[in-house]
Amino acid sequence: MFLRSLAAAVALTVAPSVARAQALTPAELTAIDTVVADGLARTGTPSAQIAIVRGGKIVLVKAYGRQSDTAPARTDAPYQIASISKQFTAAALLLLEDDGKLSMDDTVGRWLPGISGGDRITIRQLLSHTAGLQDYWPQDYSFAAMETPTTPQAIVDCWAKKPLDFAPGTQWQYSNTGYVVAGLIAEKAAGEPLMTFLDRRIFKPLGITAIDQDKAIGGRFPVGYHRNALGPVRAAPPPADGWLFAAGELSMTAGDLAKWDVARLDRSLLPADDWVAQEKPVLLADGSTTNYGLGVSAGKRGGRPYVEHSGEAVGFLSENIVFPEQKAAIVVLTNADFGDAFMAIADGLAKTVLPAGADAVEAAKTRAARAMFDALRNGTLDRDLLTANAAYYFTPQVLADYKSSLSALGEPTGFELAGPKRLRGGFVQRRYTVTYPKRKLSIGTFAEPDGRQRYEQFLVSPAN
Repeated sequence: MFLRSLAAAVALTVAPSVARAQALTPAELTAIDTVVADGLARTGTPSAQIAIVRGGKIVLVKAYGRQSDTAPARTDAPYQIASISKQFTAAALLLLEDDGKLSMDDTVGRWLPGISGGDRITIRQLLSHTAGLQDYWPQDYSFAAMETPTTPQAIVDCWAKKPLDFAPGTQWQYSNTGYVVAGLIAEKAAGEPLMTFLDRRIFKPLGITAIDQDKAIGGRFPVGYHRNALGPVRAAPPPADGWLFAAGELSMTAGDLAKWDVARLDRSLLPADDWVAQEKPVLLADGSTTNYGLGVSAGKRGGRPYVEHSGEAVGFLSENIVFPEQKAAIVVLTNADFGDAFMAIADGLAKTVLPAGADAVEAAKTRAARAMFDALRNGTLDRDLLTANAAYYFTPQVLADYKSSLSALGEPTGFELAGPKRLRGGFVQRRYTVTYPKRKLSIGTFAEPDGRQRYEQFLVSPAN
Protein backbone atom coordinates (compact mmCIF):
# COMPACT_ATOMS: atom_id res chain seq x y z
CA MET A 1 0.00 0.00 0.00
CA PHE A 2 2.67 2.50 1.03
CA LEU A 3 4.97 1.89 -1.94
CA ARG A 4 2.14 2.12 -4.43
CA SER A 5 1.04 5.49 -3.05
CA LEU A 6 4.66 6.65 -2.91
CA ALA A 7 5.14 6.16 -6.65
CA ALA A 8 2.39 8.65 -7.34
CA ALA A 9 3.56 11.06 -4.67
CA VAL A 10 7.09 11.29 -6.02
CA ALA A 11 5.90 13.19 -9.07
CA LEU A 12 4.15 15.84 -6.95
CA THR A 13 5.59 19.27 -6.35
CA VAL A 14 4.42 20.01 -2.84
CA ALA A 15 5.98 23.40 -2.28
CA PRO A 16 6.98 26.27 -4.54
CA SER A 17 10.59 27.18 -5.20
CA VAL A 18 11.98 30.33 -3.63
CA ALA A 19 14.35 33.17 -4.33
CA ARG A 20 15.01 33.81 -7.99
CA ALA A 21 13.80 30.44 -9.29
CA GLN A 22 13.72 32.12 -12.69
CA ALA A 23 17.50 31.67 -12.75
CA LEU A 24 16.76 28.05 -13.66
CA THR A 25 15.34 27.49 -17.12
CA PRO A 26 12.16 25.47 -17.64
CA ALA A 27 14.27 22.71 -19.16
CA GLU A 28 16.53 22.66 -16.09
CA LEU A 29 13.55 22.56 -13.73
CA THR A 30 12.11 19.63 -15.65
CA ALA A 31 15.44 17.83 -15.56
CA ILE A 32 15.71 18.43 -11.80
CA ASP A 33 12.25 16.99 -11.20
CA THR A 34 13.18 13.94 -13.27
CA VAL A 35 16.46 13.39 -11.41
CA VAL A 36 14.76 13.49 -8.01
CA ALA A 37 11.73 11.43 -9.01
CA ASP A 38 13.94 8.75 -10.57
CA GLY A 39 16.18 8.61 -7.50
CA LEU A 40 13.27 8.17 -5.13
CA ALA A 41 11.38 5.66 -7.27
CA ARG A 42 14.44 3.53 -7.99
CA THR A 43 15.32 3.05 -4.33
CA GLY A 44 11.95 3.34 -2.63
CA THR A 45 13.09 6.41 -0.68
CA PRO A 46 9.93 8.11 0.60
CA SER A 47 10.93 11.77 0.18
CA ALA A 48 13.62 14.31 -0.60
CA GLN A 49 14.08 17.96 0.14
CA ILE A 50 16.56 19.81 -2.08
CA ALA A 51 18.14 23.23 -2.34
CA ILE A 52 20.27 24.62 -5.16
CA VAL A 53 22.64 27.59 -5.00
CA ARG A 54 23.84 29.06 -8.28
CA GLY A 55 25.72 32.30 -8.77
CA GLY A 56 25.98 32.58 -4.99
CA LYS A 57 22.18 32.75 -4.58
CA ILE A 58 19.58 30.20 -3.54
CA VAL A 59 17.66 29.60 -6.75
CA LEU A 60 15.53 26.59 -5.79
CA VAL A 61 14.14 24.90 -2.70
CA LYS A 62 11.74 22.04 -3.29
CA ALA A 63 10.28 18.95 -1.62
CA TYR A 64 9.20 15.67 -3.20
CA GLY A 65 7.31 12.58 -2.06
CA ARG A 66 5.97 11.93 1.43
CA GLN A 67 7.71 12.73 4.70
CA SER A 68 5.46 10.29 6.57
CA ASP A 69 2.71 7.81 5.81
CA THR A 70 0.16 10.57 6.27
CA ALA A 71 1.89 13.78 5.14
CA PRO A 72 3.42 15.07 1.91
CA ALA A 73 6.97 16.40 2.07
CA ARG A 74 7.28 20.11 2.85
CA THR A 75 10.11 22.56 2.36
CA ASP A 76 9.70 23.94 5.91
CA ALA A 77 10.13 20.57 7.64
CA PRO A 78 13.57 20.07 9.25
CA TYR A 79 15.30 16.84 8.26
CA GLN A 80 18.00 15.24 10.38
CA ILE A 81 21.31 16.20 8.71
CA ALA A 82 23.46 14.02 11.00
CA SER A 83 27.20 14.30 10.29
CA ILE A 84 26.80 17.41 8.15
CA SER A 85 26.52 18.93 11.63
CA LYS A 86 30.26 18.37 12.15
CA GLN A 87 31.19 21.48 10.17
CA PHE A 88 29.10 23.57 12.56
CA THR A 89 30.88 22.07 15.56
CA ALA A 90 34.20 22.85 13.89
CA ALA A 91 33.04 26.39 13.12
CA ALA A 92 32.11 26.90 16.77
CA LEU A 93 35.62 25.96 17.85
CA LEU A 94 37.16 28.23 15.23
CA LEU A 95 35.05 31.11 16.54
CA LEU A 96 36.14 30.31 20.08
CA GLU A 97 39.73 30.46 18.88
CA ASP A 98 38.99 33.88 17.35
CA ASP A 99 37.62 34.93 20.75
CA GLY A 100 40.88 33.93 22.40
CA LYS A 101 39.16 31.20 24.41
CA LEU A 102 41.23 28.31 23.02
CA SER A 103 43.65 27.23 20.29
CA MET A 104 43.26 24.54 17.66
CA ASP A 105 46.62 23.26 18.88
CA ASP A 106 45.54 22.94 22.51
CA THR A 107 45.79 19.40 23.79
CA VAL A 108 42.61 17.64 24.82
CA GLY A 109 44.10 17.09 28.26
CA ARG A 110 44.12 20.85 28.84
CA TRP A 111 40.33 20.81 28.72
CA LEU A 112 39.13 17.32 29.63
CA PRO A 113 40.87 14.89 31.97
CA GLY A 114 41.10 11.15 31.42
CA ILE A 115 40.91 11.00 27.61
CA SER A 116 43.25 8.41 26.11
CA GLY A 117 46.22 10.21 24.57
CA GLY A 118 44.85 13.49 25.89
CA ASP A 119 48.33 14.83 26.48
CA ARG A 120 49.12 14.37 22.76
CA ILE A 121 45.83 14.80 20.89
CA THR A 122 45.04 18.35 19.74
CA ILE A 123 41.65 19.90 19.03
CA ARG A 124 42.66 20.10 15.37
CA GLN A 125 43.19 16.33 15.34
CA LEU A 126 39.76 15.76 16.88
CA LEU A 127 38.15 17.80 14.11
CA SER A 128 40.17 16.18 11.31
CA HIS A 129 39.64 12.55 12.43
CA THR A 130 43.35 12.04 13.03
CA ALA A 131 43.27 11.70 16.84
CA GLY A 132 43.12 7.90 17.01
CA LEU A 133 40.00 7.78 19.22
CA GLN A 134 37.82 4.76 18.49
CA ASP A 135 34.52 5.58 16.77
CA TYR A 136 31.54 4.77 18.98
CA TRP A 137 29.09 4.43 16.06
CA PRO A 138 30.65 2.88 12.95
CA GLN A 139 27.54 0.81 12.26
CA ASP A 140 24.90 1.79 9.72
CA TYR A 141 22.15 0.86 12.17
CA SER A 142 21.31 1.59 15.81
CA PHE A 143 22.77 -0.96 18.22
CA ALA A 144 21.22 -2.20 21.47
CA ALA A 145 22.67 0.47 23.75
CA MET A 146 21.02 3.16 21.63
CA GLU A 147 17.63 2.17 23.00
CA THR A 148 18.65 3.85 26.26
CA PRO A 149 19.24 7.60 26.61
CA THR A 150 22.84 8.67 27.02
CA THR A 151 24.94 11.79 27.55
CA PRO A 152 28.10 13.11 25.89
CA GLN A 153 30.05 12.34 29.05
CA ALA A 154 28.79 8.76 29.07
CA ILE A 155 29.97 8.33 25.46
CA VAL A 156 33.35 9.75 26.39
CA ASP A 157 33.63 7.48 29.44
CA CYS A 158 32.82 4.38 27.38
CA TRP A 159 34.76 5.03 24.16
CA ALA A 160 37.24 7.90 24.57
CA LYS A 161 39.08 6.17 27.40
CA LYS A 162 39.87 3.04 25.41
CA PRO A 163 43.39 2.54 24.01
CA LEU A 164 43.98 4.65 20.91
CA ASP A 165 43.60 2.93 17.53
CA PHE A 166 46.81 4.67 16.34
CA ALA A 167 49.23 7.37 17.40
CA PRO A 168 47.68 10.84 16.95
CA GLY A 169 48.39 12.36 13.54
CA THR A 170 49.62 9.15 11.90
CA GLN A 171 46.37 7.91 10.30
CA TRP A 172 42.91 9.07 9.30
CA GLN A 173 39.88 7.27 10.70
CA TYR A 174 36.40 8.71 10.92
CA SER A 175 35.48 9.10 14.57
CA ASN A 176 32.21 10.38 15.98
CA THR A 177 33.85 10.01 19.38
CA GLY A 178 36.35 12.73 18.54
CA TYR A 179 33.52 15.15 17.81
CA VAL A 180 31.73 14.40 21.08
CA VAL A 181 34.98 15.25 22.86
CA ALA A 182 35.32 18.41 20.73
CA GLY A 183 31.77 19.42 21.58
CA LEU A 184 32.43 19.12 25.30
CA ILE A 185 35.54 21.27 24.91
CA ALA A 186 33.51 23.87 23.00
CA GLU A 187 30.92 24.00 25.79
CA LYS A 188 33.58 24.35 28.47
CA ALA A 189 35.37 27.15 26.58
CA ALA A 190 32.13 28.96 25.67
CA GLY A 191 30.54 28.58 29.11
CA GLU A 192 27.22 27.62 27.54
CA PRO A 193 25.60 24.66 25.72
CA LEU A 194 26.87 24.06 22.18
CA MET A 195 23.40 24.53 20.66
CA THR A 196 23.03 27.86 22.45
CA PHE A 197 26.40 29.05 21.15
CA LEU A 198 25.62 27.91 17.59
CA ASP A 199 22.23 29.58 17.66
CA ARG A 200 23.66 32.86 18.89
CA ARG A 201 26.77 33.04 16.72
CA ILE A 202 25.74 31.24 13.51
CA PHE A 203 22.07 30.30 13.14
CA LYS A 204 20.31 33.52 14.12
CA PRO A 205 22.70 35.78 12.14
CA LEU A 206 22.04 33.65 9.03
CA GLY A 207 18.29 33.29 9.60
CA ILE A 208 18.60 29.52 10.12
CA THR A 209 16.20 27.57 12.30
CA ALA A 210 18.03 24.53 13.65
CA ILE A 211 16.91 22.16 16.39
CA ASP A 212 18.30 19.13 18.18
CA GLN A 213 17.37 16.06 16.15
CA ASP A 214 16.18 14.34 19.34
CA LYS A 215 13.39 16.92 19.37
CA ALA A 216 12.62 16.58 15.63
CA ILE A 217 10.40 13.55 16.10
CA GLY A 218 6.66 13.17 15.63
CA GLY A 219 4.07 15.74 14.68
CA ARG A 220 5.13 17.86 11.70
CA PHE A 221 8.60 16.32 11.44
CA PRO A 222 9.70 13.87 8.75
CA VAL A 223 9.69 10.21 9.73
CA GLY A 224 12.87 8.24 9.09
CA TYR A 225 12.52 5.00 7.15
CA HIS A 226 14.50 1.79 6.90
CA ARG A 227 14.47 -1.19 4.56
CA ASN A 228 15.73 -4.71 5.21
CA ALA A 229 17.42 -5.87 2.00
CA LEU A 230 14.69 -5.49 -0.68
CA GLY A 231 11.83 -5.82 1.78
CA PRO A 232 9.12 -3.27 2.47
CA VAL A 233 9.96 0.28 3.48
CA ARG A 234 9.23 0.62 7.21
CA ALA A 235 9.33 3.47 9.69
CA ALA A 236 12.61 3.26 11.62
CA PRO A 237 12.34 3.54 15.42
CA PRO A 238 14.53 6.51 16.40
CA PRO A 239 17.34 6.00 18.90
CA ALA A 240 16.99 7.27 22.45
CA ASP A 241 18.09 10.81 23.27
CA GLY A 242 21.69 11.96 23.40
CA TRP A 243 23.48 9.70 20.94
CA LEU A 244 24.78 12.26 18.47
CA PHE A 245 25.50 15.56 20.24
CA ALA A 246 28.31 17.47 18.46
CA ALA A 247 28.92 14.58 16.05
CA GLY A 248 25.58 15.05 14.30
CA GLU A 249 22.75 16.43 16.37
CA LEU A 250 21.24 19.01 14.01
CA SER A 251 17.97 19.07 12.13
CA MET A 252 17.21 21.81 9.62
CA THR A 253 15.68 22.36 6.21
CA ALA A 254 17.56 22.16 2.92
CA GLY A 255 16.91 25.85 2.42
CA ASP A 256 18.47 26.75 5.75
CA LEU A 257 21.52 24.56 5.09
CA ALA A 258 21.87 26.36 1.75
CA LYS A 259 22.08 29.68 3.64
CA TRP A 260 25.20 28.33 5.37
CA ASP A 261 26.57 27.30 1.98
CA VAL A 262 26.04 30.83 0.68
CA ALA A 263 27.96 32.18 3.69
CA ARG A 264 30.79 29.80 2.81
CA LEU A 265 30.81 31.00 -0.80
CA ASP A 266 30.73 34.66 0.26
CA ARG A 267 33.27 34.17 3.08
CA SER A 268 30.79 35.96 5.34
CA LEU A 269 29.81 35.48 9.01
CA LEU A 270 33.09 33.73 9.90
CA PRO A 271 36.42 35.47 9.31
CA ALA A 272 37.81 34.47 5.91
CA ASP A 273 40.77 32.67 7.48
CA ASP A 274 38.36 30.45 9.45
CA TRP A 275 36.76 29.27 6.21
CA VAL A 276 40.21 28.59 4.79
CA ALA A 277 41.25 26.68 7.91
CA GLN A 278 38.11 24.55 7.79
CA GLU A 279 38.57 23.65 4.13
CA LYS A 280 42.33 23.01 4.15
CA PRO A 281 43.04 19.25 4.17
CA VAL A 282 45.02 18.21 7.22
CA LEU A 283 48.30 16.41 6.56
CA LEU A 284 49.44 13.28 8.38
CA ALA A 285 52.82 12.94 10.05
CA ASP A 286 54.29 11.40 6.88
CA GLY A 287 53.16 14.40 4.79
CA SER A 288 50.29 12.63 3.02
CA THR A 289 46.92 14.34 2.75
CA THR A 290 43.73 13.22 4.44
CA ASN A 291 41.51 15.12 1.94
CA TYR A 292 39.64 16.21 5.08
CA GLY A 293 39.78 19.56 6.80
CA LEU A 294 37.89 20.52 9.96
CA GLY A 295 34.45 18.98 9.55
CA VAL A 296 34.46 18.86 5.74
CA SER A 297 36.02 16.87 2.92
CA ALA A 298 37.82 18.75 0.16
CA GLY A 299 38.92 17.68 -3.29
CA LYS A 300 38.01 17.86 -6.98
CA ARG A 301 35.24 16.36 -9.07
CA GLY A 302 35.48 16.68 -12.83
CA GLY A 303 38.22 19.25 -12.35
CA ARG A 304 36.10 21.35 -9.99
CA PRO A 305 37.21 21.99 -6.40
CA TYR A 306 34.52 21.04 -3.89
CA VAL A 307 33.82 21.16 -0.15
CA GLU A 308 31.51 18.38 0.97
CA HIS A 309 30.03 16.27 3.73
CA SER A 310 27.31 13.67 3.90
CA GLY A 311 25.22 12.62 6.87
CA GLU A 312 23.56 9.46 8.16
CA ALA A 313 21.14 9.16 11.05
CA VAL A 314 18.66 6.39 11.84
CA GLY A 315 16.20 6.71 8.94
CA PHE A 316 17.93 9.63 7.19
CA LEU A 317 20.69 10.21 4.60
CA SER A 318 21.88 13.60 3.35
CA GLU A 319 24.45 15.25 1.11
CA ASN A 320 25.78 18.80 1.04
CA ILE A 321 28.36 19.81 -1.57
CA VAL A 322 29.72 23.27 -2.38
CA PHE A 323 31.59 24.24 -5.56
CA PRO A 324 33.46 27.45 -4.64
CA GLU A 325 34.73 28.37 -8.12
CA GLN A 326 31.25 28.01 -9.62
CA LYS A 327 29.59 29.81 -6.66
CA ALA A 328 27.24 26.84 -6.49
CA ALA A 329 25.99 24.37 -3.91
CA ILE A 330 23.63 21.41 -3.76
CA VAL A 331 21.74 20.12 -0.72
CA VAL A 332 19.84 16.81 -0.73
CA LEU A 333 18.04 15.58 2.38
CA THR A 334 16.15 12.25 2.40
CA ASN A 335 14.20 10.33 5.02
CA ALA A 336 15.65 6.89 4.32
CA ASP A 337 18.83 5.27 5.60
CA PHE A 338 19.05 2.79 2.71
CA GLY A 339 20.00 3.03 -0.94
CA ASP A 340 21.96 5.72 -2.71
CA ALA A 341 19.19 8.13 -3.69
CA PHE A 342 20.77 11.01 -1.75
CA MET A 343 24.05 10.70 -3.66
CA ALA A 344 22.50 9.87 -7.04
CA ILE A 345 20.21 12.89 -6.79
CA ALA A 346 23.11 15.17 -5.79
CA ASP A 347 25.21 13.94 -8.72
CA GLY A 348 22.30 14.35 -11.13
CA LEU A 349 21.57 17.87 -9.90
CA ALA A 350 25.22 18.83 -10.29
CA LYS A 351 25.23 17.66 -13.90
CA THR A 352 22.03 19.60 -14.55
CA VAL A 353 22.74 22.96 -12.93
CA LEU A 354 26.52 23.42 -13.11
CA PRO A 355 28.26 24.74 -16.20
CA ALA A 356 30.14 22.10 -18.13
CA GLY A 357 33.60 21.50 -16.72
CA ALA A 358 36.74 21.92 -18.80
CA ASP A 359 36.86 18.21 -19.58
CA ALA A 360 33.26 18.20 -20.75
CA VAL A 361 33.80 21.29 -22.91
CA GLU A 362 36.81 19.78 -24.66
CA ALA A 363 34.96 16.50 -25.17
CA ALA A 364 32.16 18.43 -26.87
CA LYS A 365 34.66 20.32 -29.06
CA THR A 366 36.28 17.04 -30.05
CA ARG A 367 32.92 15.59 -31.04
CA ALA A 368 32.20 18.68 -33.12
CA ALA A 369 35.60 18.42 -34.85
CA ARG A 370 35.00 14.74 -35.60
CA ALA A 371 31.61 15.63 -37.11
CA MET A 372 33.27 18.26 -39.32
CA PHE A 373 35.93 15.76 -40.41
CA ASP A 374 33.24 13.20 -41.29
CA ALA A 375 31.34 15.83 -43.28
CA LEU A 376 34.46 16.67 -45.29
CA ARG A 377 35.28 13.06 -46.11
CA ASN A 378 31.65 12.41 -47.05
CA GLY A 379 31.18 15.62 -49.05
CA THR A 380 28.37 16.96 -46.83
CA LEU A 381 29.92 20.14 -45.44
CA ASP A 382 27.55 22.59 -43.70
CA ARG A 383 28.81 26.07 -44.61
CA ASP A 384 26.93 27.63 -41.70
CA LEU A 385 29.70 26.19 -39.53
CA LEU A 386 32.34 28.27 -41.37
CA THR A 387 33.44 31.88 -41.11
CA ALA A 388 33.60 33.94 -44.32
CA ASN A 389 37.32 33.22 -44.66
CA ALA A 390 36.89 29.47 -44.20
CA ALA A 391 34.00 29.46 -46.65
CA TYR A 392 36.28 31.20 -49.15
CA TYR A 393 38.98 28.56 -48.60
CA PHE A 394 36.69 25.56 -49.17
CA THR A 395 36.17 25.97 -52.91
CA PRO A 396 34.54 23.18 -54.91
CA GLN A 397 38.02 21.94 -55.87
CA VAL A 398 39.20 21.85 -52.24
CA LEU A 399 36.07 20.01 -51.16
CA ALA A 400 36.46 17.49 -53.96
CA ASP A 401 40.09 16.81 -52.97
CA TYR A 402 39.12 16.38 -49.32
CA LYS A 403 36.33 13.96 -50.16
CA SER A 404 38.25 11.81 -52.62
CA SER A 405 41.43 11.52 -50.56
CA LEU A 406 39.82 11.06 -47.16
CA SER A 407 37.01 8.72 -48.13
CA ALA A 408 39.57 6.36 -49.65
CA LEU A 409 41.07 5.77 -46.19
CA GLY A 410 37.91 4.21 -44.80
CA GLU A 411 36.72 4.61 -41.21
CA PRO A 412 39.17 6.10 -38.65
CA THR A 413 40.04 3.99 -35.62
CA GLY A 414 40.73 7.01 -33.41
CA PHE A 415 40.10 10.75 -33.17
CA GLU A 416 41.52 12.72 -30.25
CA LEU A 417 42.69 16.12 -29.09
CA ALA A 418 46.46 16.53 -29.46
CA GLY A 419 47.61 18.87 -26.70
CA PRO A 420 46.03 21.86 -24.96
CA LYS A 421 44.08 24.58 -26.71
CA ARG A 422 45.77 27.92 -27.41
CA LEU A 423 44.78 31.42 -28.47
CA ARG A 424 45.99 32.80 -31.76
CA GLY A 425 44.83 35.72 -33.85
CA GLY A 426 41.65 36.10 -31.82
CA PHE A 427 40.70 32.45 -32.35
CA VAL A 428 40.93 29.28 -30.24
CA GLN A 429 43.46 26.92 -31.76
CA ARG A 430 43.15 23.16 -31.33
CA ARG A 431 44.91 20.23 -32.96
CA TYR A 432 43.55 16.74 -33.40
CA THR A 433 45.07 13.42 -34.38
CA VAL A 434 43.15 11.02 -36.60
CA THR A 435 44.30 7.41 -36.48
CA TYR A 436 43.93 4.73 -39.15
CA PRO A 437 45.34 1.19 -39.05
CA LYS A 438 48.38 2.16 -41.13
CA ARG A 439 48.65 5.94 -40.87
CA LYS A 440 47.79 9.09 -38.97
CA LEU A 441 46.47 12.50 -39.97
CA SER A 442 46.77 15.85 -38.23
CA ILE A 443 43.99 18.43 -38.12
CA GLY A 444 44.65 22.07 -37.28
CA THR A 445 41.63 24.16 -36.35
CA PHE A 446 40.87 27.77 -35.42
CA ALA A 447 37.42 28.48 -34.00
CA GLU A 448 35.59 31.60 -32.90
CA PRO A 449 35.53 32.17 -29.13
CA ASP A 450 32.41 34.34 -29.13
CA GLY A 451 29.79 31.66 -28.66
CA ARG A 452 29.11 30.99 -32.34
CA GLN A 453 32.27 28.87 -32.48
CA ARG A 454 32.38 28.73 -36.29
CA TYR A 455 35.56 27.37 -37.84
CA GLU A 456 38.00 29.89 -39.28
CA GLN A 457 40.29 27.01 -40.24
CA PHE A 458 39.98 23.24 -40.56
CA LEU A 459 43.06 21.87 -42.32
CA VAL A 460 43.88 18.18 -42.68
CA SER A 461 47.43 17.02 -43.39
CA PRO A 462 49.57 13.88 -43.12
CA ALA A 463 51.17 13.11 -39.73
CA ASN A 464 54.05 10.91 -38.59
